[in-house]
Amino acid sequence: QVQLVESGGGWVQAGSSLRLSCAASGNISSINVMGWYRQAPGKERDLVAAISSGSTPYYVDSVKGRFTISRDNAKNTLYLQMNTLKSEDTAMYYCAVWAGRVLARTQVSYWGQGTQVTVSS
Repeated sequence: QVQLVESGGGWVQAGSSLRLSCAASGNISSINVMGWYRQAPGKERDLVAAISSGSTPYYVDSVKGRFTISRDNAKNTLYLQMNTLKSEDTAMYYCAVWAGRVLARTQVSYWGQGTQVTVSS
């Protein structure tokens, strides 16, 4: 089992920055890839960014150049630095981990509980 606890969400104005954190505990050795999904009301839960050791991070086109994903293995923590936030970034953000390397939502091994990000324009 892996437990994921997100933090760092909040309400900000457009153009601001936020940093999300996801602390992992439990069977950390089973984690291969870590990432962030987001889900806006009435929409699908979509992958935003993902990172694994030795590979180039993945970003969805809409956040490239604004968001940066990073992973501190010593602290078992995943981060998402979000800059120049837009109203369309408003969503619940979920931390996700995969034991495998297929970045499909159906292949997510564990989910966090989510942290809300609200961006006002």
